Amino acid sequence: MAGVGEPDLLVPPGASPHGHSLKPSDAHALSSADAVFWVGDALSPWLEGSLEELASDAHVVSLLEAPGTLQLEFRNGAVFAADDHDDHGHDDHSHDDHNHDSHDHADHDEHAHDHGDHDAHGHDHSNHDHDDHDHDHEAHDHDEHGHDHADHDHSHGGHDHGDHGHSHEGVDPHAWLAPQNGKQWLALIAEELSEIDPANAEIYQSNALAGQAEIDAVVEQVKADLSQTQGEFVVFHDAYQYFEHSFGVSTLGAISLADASDPSVARVAEIRDAIAEANVSCVFSEPQFNPGLVATVAEGRDVKSVVIDPLGTEIAPGASFYTDLLTDIGADFVECLSR
Repeated sequence: MAGVGEPDLLVPPGASPHGHSLKPSDAHALSSADAVFWVGDALSPWLEGSLEELASDAHVVSLLEAPGTLQLEFRNGAVFAADDHDDHGHDDHSHDDHNHDSHDHADHDEHAHDHGDHDAHGHDHSNHDHDDHDHDHEAHDHDEHGHDHADHDHSHGGHDHGDHGHSHEGVDPHAWLAPQNGKQWLALIAEELSEIDPANAEIYQSNALAGQAEIDAVVEQVKADLSQTQGEFVVFHDAYQYFEHSFGVSTLGAISLADASDPSVARVAEIRDAIAEANVSCVFSEPQFNPGLVATVAEGRDVKSVVIDPLGTEIAPGASFYTDLLTDIGADFVECLSR
């Protein structure tokens, strides 16, 4: 939105997109919004009621469901099958007009769906695209530090919605970690804003194209960096398959099924055995979760541990948030997988 305005952010850095309490100022922002962009109820079910009650006159866009968005289904089990990415992705709407060269980063998977998302704390990906009244509520979302395991109750004021994990079935909402989705959403957001504010349509479109070019540049750098790494890795919880799909890396499995629940003893044992049997060189932890579990599964093995954050809670919101997030996650992978 550079040159036009600045979007309001409903889920601030450090807050969970899965369960968050809106402040009165957030409720006011929603009620005056012309457009609202969010990942969707798969990531933030608590927000749905507020949108219906407070933003009934706004253009409300669920990025995860938008035409052209790459969608991948949840993976279950502690150890993932080697063909998980190929069997569960959907790219049904890739023919959509909004999809401006959004397929180039995941063409190794023919079956991936294309529907939509962005995320994390609602990034204004590359200074481009939201009206002053727009509110990108997670997106890029992020994801959160307790991703896709959101809760239910909505309220506009003082109740904490807590991270009650969801069923882990259906589409994985961590879709902002696929750069092709980031590019797709920029085009979609620019189009929506141009419809609402045609006087500034040229600025929105120009900003979106600039943002897509910035994403392409970061993707090429991350790919080059990752080409120097080797070995398999284990994640704390399964939030990274969109990144894996986009950059050709592969995880052995996840310690926890969801970010809002502790793994069973049997699951921990299964991951420990898998690490011992495979060429696992790295286990990723996350800043908001118990590092003791990572130490337990890696005990006795020559395995590196690196903290990774799919929500980018330490990155300042702003025009470069999304590209900074991709860069940081890529650097974490390089650190963990480099010997």
